[in-house]
Amino acid sequence: MVLKAGEKIHVIVRRRWEDDVRRHFVGEVTEATENVSRVKGYVFVFNAAKYEKVKRPELRDRIVSLTDSGNIINIIPTTVDLDKVSYQMSKERRLIFTDGEFSLDVNEFGASF
Repeated sequence: MVLKAGEKIHVIVRRRWEDDVRRHFVGEVTEATENVSRVKGYVFVFNAAKYEKVKRPELRDRIVSLTDSGNIINIIPTTVDLDKVSYQMSKERRLIFTDGEFSLDVNEFGASF
């Protein structure tokens, strides 16, 4: 298995069109097969008016495909506190996903969402 229960992941859903909602998901794997994982966590969406990612307050169960090329999946440490995660802009103007301890630069080509 590529993923197993207890691991935590950060998922970027690629936009197919310019107007698509910019969605990210972070959560803990509760079940996994070779092709999909069930993950409990939080959704982040881009708020164009404020130019920021907003965390939805409710926990969600999601099925994440491990074979869909539209999903960019980052494995993050199991110590990441999912209740504290947010997006911040670094001093270098890079978009950082963080819980205050762990940080992940989620944009490889610039500071845009």
